[in-house]
Amino acid sequence: MKSIYSRQFIMMAGMVLISFVLLGASFATLSYQYSTTEKKDTLERNASYIALFTTRSLASGANADDSNFRANLEVLARLSDSKVIVTTPDGVVAFATDGRSATLGYEGWQIPETMVDFLLNTGSYAGTSTLGSLLPKNSYVVGMPITTTVAGMEVYQGLVFVSADLSYITSMWRGMATIFLVTAGVVILIACIISSLTSLQQARPLKEMAAAARAFGHGDFSVRVDTGKREDEIGELAEAFNTMADSLAKSEERRSEFIANVSHELKTPMTTIAGFADGILDGTIPPAQQREYLTIISSETRRLSRLVRSMLDLSRMQSTEELTAQERFDISEIMVQVLLSLEGKVNGKGLEVETDLPDEPVMVWGDPDSITQVGYNLLDNAIKFSREGGTLGISVTTRGDKALITVSDQGETIPPEELALIFDRFHKTDRSRSMDRDGVGLGLYIVKTILNTHKENITVESQDGVTRFTFTLTLA
Repeated sequence: MKSIYSRQFIMMAGMVLISFVLLGASFATLSYQYSTTEKKDTLERNASYIALFTTRSLASGANADDSNFRANLEVLARLSDSKVIVTTPDGVVAFATDGRSATLGYEGWQIPETMVDFLLNTGSYAGTSTLGSLLPKNSYVVGMPITTTVAGMEVYQGLVFVSADLSYITSMWRGMATIFLVTAGVVILIACIISSLTSLQQARPLKEMAAAARAFGHGDFSVRVDTGKREDEIGELAEAFNTMADSLAKSEERRSEFIANVSHELKTPMTTIAGFADGILDGTIPPAQQREYLTIISSETRRLSRLVRSMLDLSRMQSTEELTAQERFDISEIMVQVLLSLEGKVNGKGLEVETDLPDEPVMVWGDPDSITQVGYNLLDNAIKFSREGGTLGISVTTRGDKALITVSDQGETIPPEELALIFDRFHKTDRSRSMDRDGVGLGLYIVKTILNTHKENITVESQDGVTRFTFTLTLA
């Protein structure tokens, strides 16, 4: 399996190499074609000028043996950096010069008949040739006829050929290509180094994340990825990974705490039940006291049942991230029904009930059964911690698109440091909840869980012996 580092490095190096190859090939081709085309056009113009000069010179009485005529051709050959060859109409060389020597010794050579016929038939010739081995190597040759007009007719006086060696263009192109290749090699090397460093920098956090994930698989949630103060997508991913790791660590901590709490909550009543049952069976507890201890065993058994039932309800709620369906219902009616179901407990503590409910129904969205459990848990909790003869309050108000439901009681003030923990599983404060002999510490946690599934909030405040729980529901 190829790593991200190797794939990105190969991709970057390949893109740079392909770009340079395409750019270099295009540049070389265009420059070579431009140079050769320009040279060929220059030769054709020079050939036409020389043909015109020769025509005028011959018309004025000069001939190929004339020294002035030859001197002028030598100058033209030197200026055009080419060879000038003048022949008879049938292609026999009369004079040839390259501008550097008086003669090239080509006199008397025969130009190939096919070339002469082509020139006479078409009026010009242009191409690469050695002129029948006259030239030492292939050169670009341009041919023009030398004509005069006699009695209204054109008469061929001879032929002129101008040739130039284009090999210097190839040499120049090769030099340019060498410079280009060296430059391209240096650029590719620098690009490869930069790409390598960049790829390593990008792959490092990913490797750290992979190592951290493997550590998580072995139960070690303390590993974190060093973001290196990066502000790009990789840094964002590393931060998200660290956030996930923190969440996993907290979840593991809560899971361990939950197991410890469950073990403790189960151990206490089971120890009580087993101890009293053994005492009855072995006769340690006298018959006169057995009924009293059997009552305790029955109470602890019901407490275990409530604990198991609450844990099952909690597991069911946590397995569902969102509500499958919502209904419209009157929250005031729900709270009144819950209060009526707890009438016995209210009367048992001699509580005075104060309600602040609207005359009109307050219709909200939600699961009526779940919200009923929320109201029951809050009211049962309020009754449990109210002082004898205190006041139990219920109010329903609206604000914006939300309904605010408040349950209050008069009892001991909950310390501020305990308010942040009051919705935790199995949390019991020493002072405000010490009277909760039958509770399992899951009531408020279940309330928080239900409201979370509804995407609603709950707050608590406790001052001067009055504790208020307020939760929200969306108006229908």
